[in-house]
Amino acid sequence: MTSIAAELARLVTATAGEDLPPLALERAKMSLASTVASAAMGASIPSARAIREMALERSGAPQASVWFSQEKKLDVAGAAQVNAVASDAAASDDSDLRSIAHIGTIVSTASVALAEHLGRGGRDVLEAMVLGYEVAGRIDEALTPGRMKRGFHGSVSTIFGAAVAAGRLLGLDQARLAHAIALTASSACGMAIAADTSCAREYHAGLAAQLGVQAALAAQRGFTSEAAVLEAPRGFFQAMNGQALEEVTRDWGASWDIATDMAIKLMPGAHPFHAIAEAAIEAASAGDVDPRQVEQIVISAIQLRDWGAARHPHDLVSAAHSVIYFVAAGVADRRFGWEHMTERKFDDPLIAALQERVVFDADPKPLPDRFPHRHGGTVSIRMRSGEVFTHTCKAPRGSGPRGVEWADVDAKYRSLVPRSGLAASRVEASLDLIHDLERRATLSELTALIAAV
Repeated sequence: MTSIAAELARLVTATAGEDLPPLALERAKMSLASTVASAAMGASIPSARAIREMALERSGAPQASVWFSQEKKLDVAGAAQVNAVASDAAASDDSDLRSIAHIGTIVSTASVALAEHLGRGGRDVLEAMVLGYEVAGRIDEALTPGRMKRGFHGSVSTIFGAAVAAGRLLGLDQARLAHAIALTASSACGMAIAADTSCAREYHAGLAAQLGVQAALAAQRGFTSEAAVLEAPRGFFQAMNGQALEEVTRDWGASWDIATDMAIKLMPGAHPFHAIAEAAIEAASAGDVDPRQVEQIVISAIQLRDWGAARHPHDLVSAAHSVIYFVAAGVADRRFGWEHMTERKFDDPLIAALQERVVFDADPKPLPDRFPHRHGGTVSIRMRSGEVFTHTCKAPRGSGPRGVEWADVDAKYRSLVPRSGLAASRVEASLDLIHDLERRATLSELTALIAAV
């Protein structure tokens, strides 16, 4: 019987570049732009700086660029790790809406690093990203919601995206790619509790990019693993509380996860809160709400009953994981943007007062299936006058279900990348290159633009 790893490897290696639809390739470019923008915002964060310094100290062959840094090049796996940490540290990258796994960050950083080293072109990178995203998304779908109940973070699935993308760029045959996938299962890492409360979140991202690339490189050299490690008793899926394993390889090519389920963050913080924040903003705007006259704000979203209930965050990590802060800030300011991850907003007295008025619906509507269902929900604002203003948002802007627009991605890029110190001319030139990536023979021009500040 063919193992799941072997079947996934067969499907990936049998997929020609022309089999991938233009929309999937376009979304890959958007994911890359979002990842670079988030890395610009996160490169100076202490956690990102620590990993960069450690990687430089142990650096091997100078193969791939470190983004937004004047440091020397690193080995491929090290560059993928450092750039992934920088992007994830700012809590502004992209997510997969099924279970909030940051697949785009990992396939972007791994693909760009390896393509730069190998001299591969932009079209090769986009194809690798689409296929890596597809495998990681399918594996994570089988882990939803089981892995969270066991306490595992999304990095245990995003790592497969790095391995498959790297394997595609390395030109691994079916047998070697199957072993790369199997080795990746033994490299999975990340505890959800640490990701929700600390900068371990970006540490996980760095390991996913680094170890996924290393699994592909090891397989290229003939390193082998247990072929049935995914589905075997005591194997990966059983350890992670997986289910519906038959769906992992079903209907390959019928749709592409990067087009249907990827979401670009158009505001910072945990993606499960974005639709809720939008609902709060729309309700406040529709009612022309005076935040000083608010009696109570009710969040109705069953997936959030036991998560995000912290109030009065004091730093990026705590703010990124407080849906109460998102909602209070959205009602107070009728928007939620990059400036809301600053001390000035954390200390805003009006936002602080509104957080005390936020409660959760005790009996929210159940989800229609085992997935968090796009992390949508309803916010109701009850005024002291007795008026109630309510809005429901089923999926956030910038997501597959609602569509992703280049205008939004470009605005994010132009807002965040200058924060790295990159000159305005380089900001525009690098964005133009990403827009035109499929026609670029190499990645060197892009990485040269975003490597030096």
